[in-house]
Amino acid sequence: MSDLGAAAKREGDNLAGAKQLGWLARAGLVARGLVYLIIGILALELVFGEGGKAANQQDALKTIADQSFGRILLIAVAIGLAGYALWRLTRAAVGHGAEQRDSGLDRLAALGSGIAYGILCVTAVEIVLGAGTGSGTPRETTGGVLGWTGGTVLVAIAGAVLIAVAAYQAYKGLGRKFLDDARTDEMSEGVEKGYTALGVFGHLARAVVFALIGYGLIKAAVDYNPKEAIGLDGALRQLADASYGPALLALVAAGLAGFAIYSITDARFRKV
Repeated sequence: MSDLGAAAKREGDNLAGAKQLGWLARAGLVARGLVYLIIGILALELVFGEGGKAANQQDALKTIADQSFGRILLIAVAIGLAGYALWRLTRAAVGHGAEQRDSGLDRLAALGSGIAYGILCVTAVEIVLGAGTGSGTPRETTGGVLGWTGGTVLVAIAGAVLIAVAAYQAYKGLGRKFLDDARTDEMSEGVEKGYTALGVFGHLARAVVFALIGYGLIKAAVDYNPKEAIGLDGALRQLADASYGPALLALVAAGLAGFAIYSITDARFRKV
């Protein structure tokens, strides 16, 4: 390894093990939990006819901004999301944190997560600055990509990736693999049981949503119809419109809210 490569590795190792990055990661887990909690609550209000709606992450950020002191709170959320994105991208690049090492699959998942939450952070900043949501709808984005040379293949690949992500979320939930990332030895018996239940429920709810979004992208590619593409809000609306839709939507919405509580609890016990 060259001197430059060795120096870069040392700097990466130092960053991965820095206490400051750990603090940012935990702040990010709280911010992620807050976003999912709002999405879950809005979806549950839709089920019970209390004026809620099928919401996505951008809608959750707008909801935060509309509250009293919302601008200040949204700035704090944006900082948390930036910290979470930096932590995940660092783990993807370096392959370890202060407390554990990552497999190749973990690093790939960290890369995708870091990019997604980095984009969400930019959206939060744009809302704070009054610049709107900063991104097109899934239909608009998909429609643009379908027009590219090889665009249908790219959209289909994106859908397949999301279905793979859904499978990974289900695997983590059903196999309770998320417990490997937590300091369960510091939990009381009751906390561990609650944390485990919320983690399983929440990961399965995310799996359902990712699978629906991925399926929509693949169908858009096959039918060459961007209207088939959906985001998180579209996936929740599809559940509402299905047979036994209200019950299914209530179950997934509760799961997303459960994932939010799990994520906020994870800020205390996550190995970073």
